[in-house]
Amino acid sequence: MNLNARELAATFDLEKLTPEFYADPYPTYRALRENEPVKRMPNGSYFLTRYDDLVTAYKNTKAFSSDKKKEFSPKYGDSLLYEHHTTSLVFNDPPAHTRVRRLIMGALSPRAIAGMEPDLVRLVDRLLDAIAAKGKVDLIEDFATAIPIEVIGNLLDVPQEERGPLRDWSLAILGALEPVIGPDAFARGNKAVKDFLAYLDVLVARRRARPGNPDRDVLTRLIQGEDNGERLTEKELLHNCIFLLNAGHETTTNLIGNGLVALLHHAGEKRRLIEDPTLIKTAVEEMLRFESSNQLGNRMTVEPFELGGIAMPPGTPVTLCIGAANRDPAQFADPERLDVSRTPNRHLAFGTGAHQCAGMALARLEGAIAISRFLARFPDYALDGEPVRGGRVRFRGFLSVPCTVG
Repeated sequence: MNLNARELAATFDLEKLTPEFYADPYPTYRALRENEPVKRMPNGSYFLTRYDDLVTAYKNTKAFSSDKKKEFSPKYGDSLLYEHHTTSLVFNDPPAHTRVRRLIMGALSPRAIAGMEPDLVRLVDRLLDAIAAKGKVDLIEDFATAIPIEVIGNLLDVPQEERGPLRDWSLAILGALEPVIGPDAFARGNKAVKDFLAYLDVLVARRRARPGNPDRDVLTRLIQGEDNGERLTEKELLHNCIFLLNAGHETTTNLIGNGLVALLHHAGEKRRLIEDPTLIKTAVEEMLRFESSNQLGNRMTVEPFELGGIAMPPGTPVTLCIGAANRDPAQFADPERLDVSRTPNRHLAFGTGAHQCAGMALARLEGAIAISRFLARFPDYALDGEPVRGGRVRFRGFLSVPCTVG
């Protein structure tokens, strides 16, 4: 076993992943954590798997930059994908990051999120009614994907009849963030940005002409800016609307899908949660830890830095493996076990520090309402075929989970 683990760590290359890794990356993550926690990749980047090392990189914004212009230029060239990913909130450093984040956070205040709960409950119950009428369902298509698309659509006040393309655009743009992409994935991502921008041009023009309520309509809030006159440029506005949909869509879909599938493989924990629904908040945190929707983050050193005895010069790309850190036994007792009452649970599914996910309170609310109400309605749900993984390393989730609901 030790020899196999050492070999797994020694041969690991993020740009040459196996089908076995996509199915279950956690044995490889464990091998890396135990044998080469600061692993140099053949391309000269480093891959980090220890919890404490990730926290160091997240919190030291002076040494570790989130700006992706240098890293993305050879990958995307002079394309709309490059323009999008280097303009969006997540791939920028202060002060640009701080300014955009403050505007977005103003629209995602605790009061605003609390106000979304009644609509979210009605949406989930409507989906559950449709599932009950069918009997055989796909947990992803019939449930998990519909919730965040509607929530973000409501946040931006996108008319119901215009929401059809949003999911495909999001999947194509996020798919282009994989460590290695082919020409087809690049073309799909680029076209999705182009089509999304064209749609937003129209939506923003309509909203400028007829503003919504800035307490509920994030797009109106972003257009109007802050009372002190601070506003986004037109490019920042459009690309951060795309970012809001992408950030809130696939990750929340994966949280709901991964969580419900994990419970099927841990019958005792599923029973505990059904018998004691008050555990839903700790259960959602554990699902985020156990099978993180977003498995990888990226930084680049901007000054000399040493981690685990390894010196990194400025300009070194670093991959932060959230999926590995969230199962680090130095931080989590019995980390391979799903425990719906786990406390404390300082997982890194939302990152930490200045770049901690701006929408995490909304994601938690969506996950808690979706999973708790699904379990209450269909406690005997069961797989009705083999789930199909999404085939991604960065965003871990399912494309399809066929189920019966009793």
